[in-house]
Amino acid sequence: MTAPVRVAVPRKGRPLEAVLDRLAARADATDVADDVASTLRYEKAVAKGEQTADRGVYDRLAAYSDPSDPHRPDYTLLRDARAGKPRRIVFDSLTLAVDGTPVQLVGREEPFRALRTHEFALGFDSADLVLEEVVQLRAEPLSSIADLNERIDPHDTDVRVVSGLGDTVHHTLLATPAARQSVGADALDREFVAAYEGAFCISPRYERLVEAVLGTDAADGVDFVYPDADREEEAAIADVGVGAYLTVTGSTAREHGLEVGERLFPSETVLMENQCEADTDAVAAVKRALADTAPETAIPPQ
Repeated sequence: MTAPVRVAVPRKGRPLEAVLDRLAARADATDVADDVASTLRYEKAVAKGEQTADRGVYDRLAAYSDPSDPHRPDYTLLRDARAGKPRRIVFDSLTLAVDGTPVQLVGREEPFRALRTHEFALGFDSADLVLEEVVQLRAEPLSSIADLNERIDPHDTDVRVVSGLGDTVHHTLLATPAARQSVGADALDREFVAAYEGAFCISPRYERLVEAVLGTDAADGVDFVYPDADREEEAAIADVGVGAYLTVTGSTAREHGLEVGERLFPSETVLMENQCEADTDAVAAVKRALADTAPETAIPPQ
């Protein structure tokens, strides 16, 4: 039997659901994709205390998984970061056929890093991690996923972005009317940030990402601050006056008295390849099948 092409995927959350949607469309795997997504949504609700399970976590794990059948999804346990550190059931692996080529999806906490260490030729992860770890910071802002590869130093990593999956939310500029008016700005955009000096509220770990998408010139004079652990991000930004956060409609931001400004960068799940490992016909076939080849979303290789 031909060895499957191993593809690193997230263990849970929106990025994994985006991958499952892509597999459902490209590998005739709608039923198993729906099964994995619904199982993990239920387990997330249990971990958050929003739902009470009628069986213990090990009994549920045994019911979900059948390691003897690689074509059924397999799951594993992780400690969740929430209060009490509950054990949370997350995705582990699944083997299916993509255009006739066997593919094994393998769960990883941060697939991008697994590709960087040459464990996999292909993988899916959030574009945010690429920005946080390897893109070069420049004076001009980075505004699209299509420009990511051009910002990656080839001496730093062999990983490149192939395409996005379209599960897009945006890092969006948010500010109170008073903060915008304090610099005499008519619009809430990068020019506003360039004129602004002071505290700028963002999620922890996102300093490089925000600096990359603002551009180093605009970010000069900005002091990054972070929400308290028990504070909603939009509420924290309203307290500070200016910040950036992931938004879809911006309705929660408006409820906190914030204006919704420029969409700085799309946060999207992306297909990536390690160019040193992706040199077989099987990997190339899987990449072609899983990539979004629409002209408007194609990402030029570096």
